[in-house]
Amino acid sequence: MVHRFLDKAAVLEEEEISNEVKHNPWRLATVTKVEEMKLVLNIIPIWLTSLPFGLCVVQTATFFVKQGATLNRKIGHNFEIPPASIFSLSAVGMIISVVIYDKILVPFLRRATGNERGISVLKRIGSGLIFSVVAMSVAALVERKRQKIAEEDIDVLDGEKNVELPMSVFWLAPQFLILGLGDGFTLVGLQEFFYDQVPDSMRSLGMAFFLSVLGAGNFLSSFLITAVDRITEKDGKGWIGKDLNSSRLDKFYWLLAAINSVNIFVYVLFARRYTYKTVQRRLTATTLNKDDIGMELMP
Repeated sequence: MVHRFLDKAAVLEEEEISNEVKHNPWRLATVTKVEEMKLVLNIIPIWLTSLPFGLCVVQTATFFVKQGATLNRKIGHNFEIPPASIFSLSAVGMIISVVIYDKILVPFLRRATGNERGISVLKRIGSGLIFSVVAMSVAALVERKRQKIAEEDIDVLDGEKNVELPMSVFWLAPQFLILGLGDGFTLVGLQEFFYDQVPDSMRSLGMAFFLSVLGAGNFLSSFLITAVDRITEKDGKGWIGKDLNSSRLDKFYWLLAAINSVNIFVYVLFARRYTYKTVQRRLTATTLNKDDIGMELMP
C-alpha cells in the first residue's frame, strides 16, 4: 500500500514505551490521523489530472463568448441574443447528460455490472474527460470556419473589429453542448468522488478540492494564454490577439485537445491504481430479509 512510510508517525519508540510521560503530538500521531492523511494524499493525483478539464470549462465563459460576439446573433428581425447568454447552452448540455445518465445508463449498467452506481465514480470522471477532447476539437474546426469567412469578407469588414460576420452564432452550439455533456460526467463525478473519499471529518475539504478544479482552471488558463501568446508572437501577431479575426484561436483549441488527450492516459494510470476508501454501511431492517435480521440481532 502506498504511503506506508506514514505509519512510522504512529509507532512508539522503545524509550517512549518505558516512560509514562505525556507524548508530544508533534512526534506521535494517532492511527486515525495517519489513515486520514493517507486518504487525502491518495486523492491528490486525481485532483491534478482533473485540472486540464477545468482548463477547458473556463473557455466556455471566455473565448467561446468572445467568438459569439463576432457572429450573427439575430433571431427574426428585431431580437438579438446577448453574447454571454450563449453560455446557457453548456448548462442545457449538463442537464441532458445528468438525466440520461441517471435515468437510462445507471439502471442498465447496474444490471450489467452489479455496481450500485452503474460504473465506478472514477470511470464516470474519465468518460467526461473524453468529452473535453471532442469539444475542443469541434471548437477548433468551427473557429477555423469562422476565420475563413472573416478572410473572405475582409473587404466588407474593412478593418472594423465590431462588425458581425455572416455566420450564425448557433455554429457554436455543438461545442457548448458537448462540453456540457462532459460536465455531467466529470464535474458531477468529481463532486461525488471528493465528498466520499475524504475522511468523514473533512467533508468541507472535499468540497474545496472540487471547487478548486474550476478555480485552478482559471489560473492555468491565464498562464497558458500568456505563454502561448509570447511563444507564438511573430511580427506583433500570435495565436491569441485582441482581434480574433487576425488570430489563430483554432490552434489554441487544438493545443487544449492535445493536452487533454495526454492527460487522459495519465488519469487512467492513476485511476487504475487508486484504492477506494472502505465504507462500512449500516444495514436497516427494510433492506434485510428475515434470516439477516436474526443474524443482525444476535450478540
